[in-house]
Amino acid sequence: MDHTSPTKTKRSLRPEGSLFLLAVLVVIFFILDLFIGSYHISLSNILKALFAPGQVDSQLVTIVRQFRLPKALTALLAGAALSVAGLQMQTVFRNPLAGPYVLGISSGASLGVALLVLGAGNLFAAGAFSVMGAWSVAGAAWIGAAIILLLILAVSARVKDIMTILILGILFSSATSAIVNIMQYFSNESMLKSFVVWTMGSLGSVTNAQLHVLLPGVLLGLFLAIISAKLLDAFLLGEDYARSMGMNVQLARVLIFISTCILAGSITAFCGPIGFIGIAVPHIVRMALRTARHQRLIPGSILLGSATMLFSDIISQLPGSESTLPINSVTALLGIPVVVWIILRKKTVGALS
Repeated sequence: MDHTSPTKTKRSLRPEGSLFLLAVLVVIFFILDLFIGSYHISLSNILKALFAPGQVDSQLVTIVRQFRLPKALTALLAGAALSVAGLQMQTVFRNPLAGPYVLGISSGASLGVALLVLGAGNLFAAGAFSVMGAWSVAGAAWIGAAIILLLILAVSARVKDIMTILILGILFSSATSAIVNIMQYFSNESMLKSFVVWTMGSLGSVTNAQLHVLLPGVLLGLFLAIISAKLLDAFLLGEDYARSMGMNVQLARVLIFISTCILAGSITAFCGPIGFIGIAVPHIVRMALRTARHQRLIPGSILLGSATMLFSDIISQLPGSESTLPINSVTALLGIPVVVWIILRKKTVGALS
């Protein structure tokens, strides 16, 4: 009899148990996000509005179905997408502080949106909330994110120092922000106002037409990430090891980068540039699951990222108040302590272990 099997079984159940608890947490926060708002609606009426709309007032049905449900679904998608994008970037660049926001990928997506919103002006505004307009915004964000990611990839091929790559990513982010600021200076007042509000980050402004674009975009990005799990494991051991296993490193990078661009670009396009979730969540997941295998880290990041974003949205509602905080402010307050902890723990920003 194999006396080691009980120990192996016990250890193998830990990640599954953690994932189950995270899934329960997501469900709880999702329900709370539907429940909390400036207008009090009982839980029973929320359930009736979702599953038996004929039994409650039409106004309640509109509030739940047209506002609270899309916002909660957006939070779910945003948390999952940004967390997985951050996990992939930390693995590929072997940098604990890599993420779509820090590396400038979100800024690139913002530049793409700015070129469309501020450049197209009233022409964009006329179709901004249509499905075609939503696909245009998403496409612009994907292209902008891809350009910055390709620049970082080109630099990382020549420069191996992790800190240098991180600094260059920040410089790319600053450069794109400068271009956006110049565009804002020359834009008209109405377009400028809508763009400034967008930069603050919002989950509640996503329309049903935009959600029909956001949902398939995020699902496609997550699917590409899931099928790249073994490729990401190989990157952790180094590119030379990956090549020795017969892996096409360039093709693997392209697949992972496409996933990251779709995930980060989709969320930035419709929710604005949301920071720190992509950095903080992957580290917490690694601690919770105690594994480096991406077949478990990716589901863990999806669940914890969704729970974190839902929790952030609940806080941003300021329960008991009619005011709402920008989602960026809340995620920063939650994520910055984790980033500080990462820096103190590493002493210096070294390779991802």
